[in-house]
Amino acid sequence: MHIAINAWFLDNPSVGSGQYLKYLLPALLDDSESLTISLVSNRNIDHLTASSMRLKPVLVSTPFANPSSNLAKLWFEQISFPHACHQLQADVAHVPYFGSPFFTTIPTVVTVHDLIPLVLPAYRGGVRVRLYTALVAQAASRASLIMADSKASQTDILARLRVDTEQIKTVYLAPAPHFRLVEAEMVSQVKAKYNLPDRFILYVGGYDLRKNVSTLVQAYVGVSEMLGNDYPLVLAGRLPKQDSSFFPDPISVAKQLGIEGHIVTPGWIAEEDLPALYSAAHLFVYPSYYEGFGLPVLEAMACGTPVITSTSTSLPELSGSAACLVEAHHADQLTAAMLQILQNEQLVQYMIQQGLTQVQRFSWTETARQTVAVYRTSLER
Repeated sequence: MHIAINAWFLDNPSVGSGQYLKYLLPALLDDSESLTISLVSNRNIDHLTASSMRLKPVLVSTPFANPSSNLAKLWFEQISFPHACHQLQADVAHVPYFGSPFFTTIPTVVTVHDLIPLVLPAYRGGVRVRLYTALVAQAASRASLIMADSKASQTDILARLRVDTEQIKTVYLAPAPHFRLVEAEMVSQVKAKYNLPDRFILYVGGYDLRKNVSTLVQAYVGVSEMLGNDYPLVLAGRLPKQDSSFFPDPISVAKQLGIEGHIVTPGWIAEEDLPALYSAAHLFVYPSYYEGFGLPVLEAMACGTPVITSTSTSLPELSGSAACLVEAHHADQLTAAMLQILQNEQLVQYMIQQGLTQVQRFSWTETARQTVAVYRTSLER
């Protein structure tokens, strides 16, 4: 098969859709020796495709001076990409994010990671964002097949996009291969690099509203009252520049609660240091109330770290019985769960083993196998 893939985000691995392509592409080539992939972009990506003769970069243009502008992106999605697919005579087109073309001439598959702009009012944006969301929602419903990251996302898609059940396939993602148990020496080096305490509770992720970090900070008050500074709370990543309703500043919350002295903020963590950071933590807490997939939960498990997460959306589906689940906005439940794990080393070891077993259910090899099956089904239909 010849697959044409929208590669808009390929050169931006810090974005979820860029990460998705980064690990999916080599797995697709490993899965099927007969697969040829054209990567269509309006930017030069030759350096990203040199690893295989079966990855062919295709450069297209948009009539805008700024190739990264919103108008350029819209033109690329709706005009340049489908036109290139037609010219290439590809068998199937794949758009790896919520932005498929409204009109297509070949079977089109779209991966919808989540429907945040449709499900969460705070994320709907202004008029332009809402018009764009309405367009891509209609376009997705016209695709040959939709791939969802989880059953939870599939449920949202069925409810919001009004498509047939047969039109949606759930294909799970997986942690990147470098998320695994890390040697003690590397853990010590990363602790020293980011000036981290010996023992700590870890949060890694964004700081927008749905990540629910304010509830974590509130819940941590009870931990600090019981255990003092034995387990500081490490909030990794770039914190909000200023406090707002959409980006609540957890440090402002901590100051109001009088626990800012128990919070450690190492800032941005390099991708290659994340496995050691997870491994260094005594406990990983991810209280998000909406996730299309929730990769950090599996990343932490792969690194041998006990996990507390919420009962919301896809998170129970991914964690199975390996994580401790609490209601997202119940700070008291979260406090009790943290204290229970931190004060029970036998439970810690049990959760580590359960997590390592659970994460084996997810691999990019299996993701690629199921994705190729979706391509074939789309072509047959």
